[in-house]
Amino acid sequence: MPTMSSATGIRTDGQTLSSDKRTATSPPMTSNRHLGWLMVVAGVVGWFASGILVLEKLEVLKDPNHITVCDVNPWISCGQVMQRWQSSVFGFPNMFIGIVAFAIIITVGMALLSGAKFARWYWLGLQTGVTLGFIFAVWLWSQALYDIHILCPFCMIVWAAMIPLFVWLTIRNITAGIIPVPDKAAQILGDYGWIITALLYVTVIATIFFAFIQVFVGTSGF
Repeated sequence: MPTMSSATGIRTDGQTLSSDKRTATSPPMTSNRHLGWLMVVAGVVGWFASGILVLEKLEVLKDPNHITVCDVNPWISCGQVMQRWQSSVFGFPNMFIGIVAFAIIITVGMALLSGAKFARWYWLGLQTGVTLGFIFAVWLWSQALYDIHILCPFCMIVWAAMIPLFVWLTIRNITAGIIPVPDKAAQILGDYGWIITALLYVTVIATIFFAFIQVFVGTSGF
């Protein structure tokens, strides 16, 4: 059975490159500078959207008849989504999770831009948190489309921020050897990171279109 050398990260069967060699061939987007900027931008966008949802949720709690800034029609309405149990899965409004989580992302991104270095355990913890956040966002997206049948625009902004954040953090940790995968898989993921990101966006758009196709067809006059 092949073993891994703790000093070099090279398997005895020669199938895995050292972390240094992987880093040397990593895509530019996984560098601390580029990833730092991505985390700051995605974090600010997600935090801003979560912040607006928090303010609107407080208004809804004070007045159940409050019309939120994104109450456009029966199918696009933050206010109606806020009335559903899915908006408070853990017993408190989901957007409070976003406020805290995206603040952490912004802080880590700023630290990377300032030249900070993190230990492997820190990257694994960050990966775990972002992955759980991504899974939660996917679940909320599925609930909005197939159970609630109402879209929340600012929730969609949060989804949009999570996609590149999850993809590129994962690729960074794979190419840096934090997450052990075969070299070929790591190279493919690194080369096609933006394509993967684009495909996820296309998937979200397509599922929204087909889930609300009757609305789109009805409003188009066909």
